[in-house]
Amino acid sequence: MNEIIECIPNVSEGRNQDVINQIIENLKKTGVKVLDVSSDSDHNRTVITFVGDRSNVLEGAFSVAKSAVELIDLRHHKGTHPRMGAVDVIPFVPIKGITMEETVELSKTLAKRIGEELKVPVYLYAESATKEERKTLPNIRQGEFEGFFEKIKDPNWAPDFGPNEVHPTAGVVAVGAREFLIAYNIYLNTKDVNIAEKIAKSIRESSGGLRFIQAKGMYIEEKGMAQVSMNVLNYKKAPLYRVFEIVKMEAERYGVNVVESELVGLMPLKAALDSLAFYLRFPKLTSESIIEMKIYE
Repeated sequence: MNEIIECIPNVSEGRNQDVINQIIENLKKTGVKVLDVSSDSDHNRTVITFVGDRSNVLEGAFSVAKSAVELIDLRHHKGTHPRMGAVDVIPFVPIKGITMEETVELSKTLAKRIGEELKVPVYLYAESATKEERKTLPNIRQGEFEGFFEKIKDPNWAPDFGPNEVHPTAGVVAVGAREFLIAYNIYLNTKDVNIAEKIAKSIRESSGGLRFIQAKGMYIEEKGMAQVSMNVLNYKKAPLYRVFEIVKMEAERYGVNVVESELVGLMPLKAALDSLAFYLRFPKLTSESIIEMKIYE
């Protein structure tokens, strides 16, 4: 492909496999390449990763939105992850042969179509945001689905596209262009979600922690452990090894240990290589050192 755009829609369903399968089946008909589908029953959320050129990525993203609106009823949705829409967020990431500015325009095309055809309010976020307070997803999502019925009445929170009222079953959606984001979780050997939240507060940027980090403490019933759930917005300036070490250090203050890490969706190879180089003390490690990368060049 001369032009590659990554799209990573998050849908508010992580338990009903029939619904998830139907969304993916419809998506594959649009000609995109589906790279990953990550579902979590505790979060009750599925993160889908696919790539293509701007025409089929646009169709793929709309397909996911349409399927989610038709198949998911947020009035009956419960999960540990915050959500405001059946399809909660649809980010586009320029990979090859397309600029960020062009990707922003692509996101606006999708947003307009969702608003007009699906009658779902759309908020532009990240690089596509029309207001400073809409750049970060947590700001938009505050109040979640249930709170948006009042929030949307505030002129400051009028949607960028679509009706000025919340869809009764599908809520609202954020759409935008952004850089790579790594969804990274760390599990702790405790069930105390308060400890996880204190650690999250210490590391997230909005509370004075590490730049480019969004974090929240959760309890994951399936694992029987508390989790620090994070979005790493810039892995080059906030590398995973640094995030891990800070969480580990903060956990020790509360007498708990890190059990394991978890990746939701995909991440760039460089993010993994940077952490490998840090822990094995390679002064320099690049993809040129990886045999599979040399074979598949």
